[in-house]
Amino acid sequence: MDTGKNVQKFILPMGPQHPALKEPGHFEFTLEGETVTAASVRLGYVHRGIEKATESRNWTQNLYLLERICGICSHIHATAFALGVERLAGVEAPPRAQAIRSLLAELERIHSHLLWLGVTAHEAGFDALFMYAWRDRETVMDLLEQLSGNRVHYSANVLGGVKFDINAEQATAIRIGLDFLEARTRHYLDVVATDATFLQRTRGIGIMDHELAKNLGVIGPTARASGVLRDVRVEAPYAGYRDFPVEPVLSQGGDLEARCTVRLAELLKTYATIRLILDQLPAGDLVARMPRKIRAGETISRVEAPRGELFYFIKSNGSEFPERVRVATPTIRNLASAMALVVGRHLADVPMILAGVDPCFSCNDRAVMLSRVDAEPEHWTWERLRRAGIAHYGGRMVDAGEVAP
Repeated sequence: MDTGKNVQKFILPMGPQHPALKEPGHFEFTLEGETVTAASVRLGYVHRGIEKATESRNWTQNLYLLERICGICSHIHATAFALGVERLAGVEAPPRAQAIRSLLAELERIHSHLLWLGVTAHEAGFDALFMYAWRDRETVMDLLEQLSGNRVHYSANVLGGVKFDINAEQATAIRIGLDFLEARTRHYLDVVATDATFLQRTRGIGIMDHELAKNLGVIGPTARASGVLRDVRVEAPYAGYRDFPVEPVLSQGGDLEARCTVRLAELLKTYATIRLILDQLPAGDLVARMPRKIRAGETISRVEAPRGELFYFIKSNGSEFPERVRVATPTIRNLASAMALVVGRHLADVPMILAGVDPCFSCNDRAVMLSRVDAEPEHWTWERLRRAGIAHYGGRMVDAGEVAP
């Protein structure tokens, strides 16, 4: 064993395939001994060309396409798109539809937070908590299946409203499920705050104070765990949140422990919001009439996804097809903070710090620019991307200036 004072510097790659990553991302960490001195991330391994694909599909088809950006927060993507298109068309969904949209978004938040808790526990080596959290996650997935017929992509939204109602039997089932989940969440809050082994991996790790969180531009629960109030539901209420306000959860801790407790405490507020919506669900229609062609113009749509603010830019040229749809997801902003927080930490802390911001790599891979060493960067059409993929997997790569046969 080398006990010399001169510690060699080296670069450790992590990914695209790695046991600590549930999706393909590529990280490089510069190490001096066991200490991280620099970090970088490269995304793009699950690129599907979704943004470009929206330009060749009509407004209704895009509603279902954009749900596929992320499986865990599919409903909120469809909601953000629907709200933007409705604003361009000058149409507002009925109050009952808006309330159901928010109710489903909160059920989806439960799904996402419990999944995150399990993954974080797994990264900490706490597999008992991982299995219990994912077992309890089945409760909310069963509820979503009862409502929509699907456990992941619910397809609840239509332009102008929602496609299904909530009857008394379903409302009762939701309340029973929430009672069970609330008891389990309170237990998990106690576990993450008292378990000595888990606290060794979270307390004082990845500290991001209020000022640093603002400077790094983090959002969602990651920001709220550092005392920064960034929640679109509170700052700019949309859909049903105008009638059913949400009480934000803040912590000044700024470390991984705070990120755990904020998300779990947020679940308790989510249960209260869902019960309030069920108790005061407005009467009326589920859908308002929408035109096939959306008038020309541009708009933005901001919603609060489980990981933070989800931002849509939508441009219409007056036809049945959008001219441009641009999506900014919370992971791209929060992931940059993780690259800063790992510097100075031991390598063993890296997986937990990454898990702490709840990254979703699939959410980010939508770029339409092709960059090559031997050619200028250029935009490709959807057809050209499709043909290039066929040629590549058929055994021949298409040159930058060539359209594949």
